[in-house]
Amino acid sequence: MKSARGFTLVELLIVISIIAILSTVGLVIYSGVQKSARAAKRTQDLKAIQTALEVYYSVNKTYPVVTLGTDTGWRSECSSWGGYAADQVVPNPVGYPSFVPNYMPGFPQDPSMNKDTSASCYIYRSNGADYTILDHSIAEFSSNDYQSQKNLISPARDGGSDCSKVDGTGIWSWGLYSSPISGCW
Repeated sequence: MKSARGFTLVELLIVISIIAILSTVGLVIYSGVQKSARAAKRTQDLKAIQTALEVYYSVNKTYPVVTLGTDTGWRSECSSWGGYAADQVVPNPVGYPSFVPNYMPGFPQDPSMNKDTSASCYIYRSNGADYTILDHSIAEFSSNDYQSQKNLISPARDGGSDCSKVDGTGIWSWGLYSSPISGCW
């Protein structure tokens, strides 16, 4: 009697196919988990900035003001909004303590930020009485991804006709702001 040893070619191909399918499923799940972690960091960053701004306001009775000539404008580390250093995104008005490091140890960055293309940038604007902080044009997000956090949808950036309420589906920014918003920032 002759004993059979080893696996047949068909058995090996079946095992290799199963391993390939499991690997593919694992990579897809891992990619989704990473994207969710980046979204959670963005949410956490925006809320941390908002908390620091509210503490700043409670002490100084004003938000850090952004001025560009006679008009207020946006500030960011990204090139389209000035390319400021991280600790200068929220400005240090003369006569007031610095926002960074006095109210926030360091200004956070979006995990996917691209300063050159101005994608996935935290941007700030304030007239002293109101402020808006946005995570602008998140590169990896679809409209559905933005809608996963409805409380962060910026009404002025949802593609709708009314900038005081969320009424559109072409969302391109998450944001937090003081209440009430003055104008359509």
